[in-house]
Amino acid sequence: MSIAITSPNNSRVKDVLKLSKASERARRRATVVEGLRESLRALAGGVEPLEAFVCPELLVPEARPALARLTDLDRRRRTWLAEVTPEVFAKLALREDSGGLLLVIPFLEHRLDALRPPNPAFLTVIEGVEKPGNLGAILRTADAAGLHGVIVAAGATDLHNPNVVRASLGTLFTVPVAEATAEETLTWLRAHAITIVAATPEADQLYTTADYTRPVAVVLGSEANGLSDVWRAAADSLVAIPLLGQADSLNLSASTAILLYEVVRQRLAARIIPSPTIHPG
Repeated sequence: MSIAITSPNNSRVKDVLKLSKASERARRRATVVEGLRESLRALAGGVEPLEAFVCPELLVPEARPALARLTDLDRRRRTWLAEVTPEVFAKLALREDSGGLLLVIPFLEHRLDALRPPNPAFLTVIEGVEKPGNLGAILRTADAAGLHGVIVAAGATDLHNPNVVRASLGTLFTVPVAEATAEETLTWLRAHAITIVAATPEADQLYTTADYTRPVAVVLGSEANGLSDVWRAAADSLVAIPLLGQADSLNLSASTAILLYEVVRQRLAARIIPSPTIHPG
């Protein structure tokens, strides 16, 4: 590791801090990955960082595979690697538990035609998602539920927002993700003979009564506006989650988790997916 940064006013440090702005991320087509778990998942997913900043005093033993990978990439001049002081790292990091590791990575490709779901496909479409935390939480649930893809249709949040990476715990790098318009998504779903089950509080059908054992895309709308008329008209089934209290809606990520795990429940019962090993607590 030939580069050492000891000043918080270093130009490289200032350039990283500028990536907190969406306009700067878009201009440079780069974003920040902060934290050991997130960085390990990015590297395991084949991401080659543009830059990496390591603070030896803060590194934990679990970081050794990441450090070895970054050192190799630096040696081959595929990543620019720097060792920084705790003071410098404190300026770079937004979190106190970042583990002494921060990456600057290029934008990922999120093309719809890159999705290759097996049969029966298990996908979710999130229309107009606005909050990075919700999108990150949905990706985390999608990873846990074994989804074959998440399609962000007309999203109002930036997939490369560092808060998406953080809230997803790095599962942005483990779940196939695509961005597309509603029209492009509908065309793609129909071409792949994938049933559309869309969630809306106004539906007459309870979400548990729909058949999710077929190739299926579960569709949910934005936090503010819910499901658009485009998806209501296109859906093969409209379903609702019962609301038995005073609230007239659920958090988007919570609603998504409920629906996705109903798919898992039905597919486990039909033996479409293998039963997981449950370890006693």
